Amino acid sequence: MARVPDFISFNGPDNAGKTTHLTRLAERWEGFHTLGSVHEHDPEPWARVRDGGYARWWFETSTTVELTEMLLAGHAKRSAARAPERTGLLDRGLPMLLAVAAATCVVKDGLTVRESLRTVAGIAGSRAGAVETSILLLPSLNAGRSYAVTSAREGRPWTGVYPVYQKTLHAVLLHQADQSTYTAVVDCEDRSVDEVHTDVVDRLGPALLTGLTDGSRR
Repeated sequence: MARVPDFISFNGPDNAGKTTHLTRLAERWEGFHTLGSVHEHDPEPWARVRDGGYARWWFETSTTVELTEMLLAGHAKRSAARAPERTGLLDRGLPMLLAVAAATCVVKDGLTVRESLRTVAGIAGSRAGAVETSILLLPSLNAGRSYAVTSAREGRPWTGVYPVYQKTLHAVLLHQADQSTYTAVVDCEDRSVDEVHTDVVDRLGPALLTGLTDGSRR
């Protein structure tokens, strides 16, 4: 019998629908274990940097090494929290965390997307962690349109360095998609939430569908 994956992650820029589809998937089967974001599993260092001004630390005073290490540490603790024999659902998996660190590196250090991804990959080294099935949700396969959609969904203007960071993040994610970094890339442009969710479930493949059908993990 096909094996249900240990982890499924939903990835994408802000307002791409990660939480919506994660929640809808979690409702389909009791064998899922919603694990949320890395911040929830390693709160102390994130609370510490927030005290001094979160945005300032993120985009000005932190180093790429420090940010990447914090993201990886939270990811490791989150992975360890998965209940035995259940499939962990992740809000931003490892590829997305590396994309976040790389996009920040582009903004702060002036490197190219490729250079930043190589830098972050070098910091991560062999700490790949558990294998995950990663779904990348993109509002559009065009970086400009993708950013326009997600910024409009915010409901208020992004300010400061954040618009530059978000545009960079879209570029990083599209580069990763071109490199087949994710298990599946779902183009959400001009599609309803229901249509996208059906596509997501289809992309997860026979292993997941087996679990949803017979209620067993293996």
